[in-house]
Parts: sequence; C-alpha cells; structure tokens
Amino acid sequence: MDEILVEKPILSQAKVSKPVIGLFVIVVVLTTFVIGFYLGRQAAARESVPEGEGAVMGVGETPAYLSRDVDFKLFWDTWNHIKDSYYRQPVSDVELFYGALQGLVSGLDDPYSVFFDPEETEIFNEELEGSFEGVGMEIGIRNDQLQVIAPLPGTPAEKAGLRSGDKIFAIDGEDTLEMSVEDAVLRIRGERGTTVTLTISSDGLSDLRDVDVVRDTIRVDSVTWEIKDGIARVRISFFNGDTGARWREAIQEMLTSGAKGLVVDLRNNPGGLLDSAIEVAGEWVDGRPVVIERIQGVDQPMSGSGRARLADLPTVVLVNGGSASASEIVAGALKDYDLATIVGETTFGKGSVQDYQELSDGSSVKLTIAEWLTPNGNSIHETGIEPDVAVEFSLEDLENGLDPQMDAALQIINGTYDFSPETQNDPASS
Repeated sequence: MDEILVEKPILSQAKVSKPVIGLFVIVVVLTTFVIGFYLGRQAAARESVPEGEGAVMGVGETPAYLSRDVDFKLFWDTWNHIKDSYYRQPVSDVELFYGALQGLVSGLDDPYSVFFDPEETEIFNEELEGSFEGVGMEIGIRNDQLQVIAPLPGTPAEKAGLRSGDKIFAIDGEDTLEMSVEDAVLRIRGERGTTVTLTISSDGLSDLRDVDVVRDTIRVDSVTWEIKDGIARVRISFFNGDTGARWREAIQEMLTSGAKGLVVDLRNNPGGLLDSAIEVAGEWVDGRPVVIERIQGVDQPMSGSGRARLADLPTVVLVNGGSASASEIVAGALKDYDLATIVGETTFGKGSVQDYQELSDGSSVKLTIAEWLTPNGNSIHETGIEPDVAVEFSLEDLENGLDPQMDAALQIINGTYDFSPETQNDPASS
C-alpha cells in the first residue's frame, strides 16, 4: 500500500498485468504490498495447472538465456535432497514450489518486488475491494526493521494509539527480526473480535510496550469531506476504485457551496490506484504531466484529463511520514506547479513503479519495472517530499485532541498564518 489501478478488473475472467505503484502492506490488515498504481495492461491468460502438479510440470532443457554460470541442475539436486531426506515427511510439492518462486523474486534484493501465493493474492484483492478483517494499518520494513507505515483513520490500529514510524518488535510474542512483511501480515490479520498483541517501540528499545489490538471489519471510505466556515476539508485515506466518484461528489458540493478554500488531507494515505491519483490531481493540473514514469532511462509523462476546476482555489495539502506512493504523486504535482501549499511533515518516499500480474493458479507477482518522478523531474524515492510549511504533530497533540497541522492549514487559507520560522510548529500562536 505498493500501484495505481484504473478500475478493478474482473479477475476471475482474465489475468492482469498492470504497472503498479504501491507501498507495503495494509494490514487490515490492509495488507497491501502493492497499494499503489496500476495502469491496466492485460496479460494473456495462462493455461491452468492441476493442483499439486505445478511444482514438477514443465521441466525441460535449461533455457538458453540463462547465464553459463547458472547450473540449473543444482535446483533439482536440492529439490530431490529435500524430498528424500528432510526429517518431516511428506514434503508438499506445492509449498516447495511457491517457496522457490518467493526465493526467486527475493533474489532481486528489492523490497517492492514480491511473489504472492494464492492466499496472499486473495488478501491483496480483498483490500482493493475496500473491506476486510484486521487491525487497519499499513506495515513495511525500513532499515531491516518491521514498522508501522500508517494506521488508517478510525481503525483499531489508530484507536490503539499506533502511529507512523512505530517499530514492531514482536507479534503475539514472536520476534519479527527475521520475519517477512508477508508473514507479519498473515499473523496480524485475523477474524473480527480476536486480539493480536504487538510489541511496539516509538524510540528504539527504551520504551518497548505491548499493545493489544482487537481486530474488526475494516471498511475504507476513500474520500470524506465537510465544508465548514467556507473552507472545504477533504480527507483522502486511500486511492481505490471508488475514489474518483467520491472525489467528483466532493468537488461538486464545494463548488456549489462557493467554498473559499480547500484543505486536502493526505496524511497516512499509503497510496492506491494510479488513475485515481491522476484524476484527483487533474482538478488542479490542466493537461500537463502529473507524474513522469522512467523505464530503462526513457521518460513517459502521464497527464490528467481533469478540468482543472480547482486551479484558482486556495489549497493546502496535509502530509506526513505515512503519506506514500500515490499520495506523494498528488502532493508532488501540486508542489511542482505551485498550485497548493504543502503542510506537515516529510512524506514517506516511495518512488518506484511495480507491475502486478496475476498468474493462472491464483498466485501473483509484483515486480519493480520503473521509477517515477514529479513533473519537474525530481525523484522522491527514500527522501520524500518536504513540506512548504513544516508543522509537527506530537503524541501530546494526539492525546489532547489537537491538530496543529490542520490549524495551520486553515490559518494559511484565511491569511492569518505567521510564516516566520519560530512559529511554524506553533500555529496557535499566530
């Protein structure tokens, strides 16, 4: 949550291959390893393989394109050794096969390229539908440590006090040091009403604490809004299949009401569908590139088709360390074209593009195929987007029900914000 879709395809009828920009896993788990962009290319369906046979069918001569340094016989020697000698028999061909495919992709040493078995693929597809059972947060690995990327608004994870950047050291007592994101997601995910215990730290090992989170049914309403005191406040929590329609509803209401300004809240938005992000940005950016996709050194600008109805409306975009992927595309485009003031904290920094392809047996592969740049050609990968106005949101603010970032946004639109450096993190003083 990484991948930005046009529309959810009918997966039962056709296998799909789509460029994807996405983040990690929305453990709901939204479990989105690929929450991000899809561009909607369709791949030919493959002939299905009977269950249990996929591990051993189709074995022939070593392909000519393999390096002379690769002796594929070693694979089968290892396979046979496991089948003959492993102490727990019988060994499942299917599990070995999927394990080998996962190892194949992990050999790229790219955290965004992943093989999903059918169970993991089903989890991902459920998340794109916007309803699932879990705790409602995105997780990922940074600096070899499992951590919270973003809790989703109103979910058990947020209510339990989990925050972007919290490190997860154990799940139900199991150490996460050698745990993959996929394994962590499967452990955190579970039936509504059950509890998962996460061992969390916000500041290294000094404040380890156990947090009990009760799982629930998570429904993602991707766009919510209100108009108060003449200012529209639009929260986009995730770019999914209904974002475009909901976004158009919000725009119609704010234009009808004569709103004098707009605050777009992208905090803790881990990404979603590319077309949705481009449509959102297109309401400011008139026909110009919203994002540039760079594939093997060749740049391909991608433009929106919106009517730029918001181009003259004073706009503030709120971001933080949980804003990633598709949300960074929107923020990056508006920043480059000077169409909005970016307020908050530095974004996550997810600047690569993945292709997501479902396979004939229900498994899937997410593979990095490109990087993306802002319209001015800037890479944000692993650095993020710096806000124009830096405003922190502390744990104390959260506990006291304060939102200094939103306060700053409203003051900027009303023309009362003090832009002097010493007051940037204290909007109440303006």
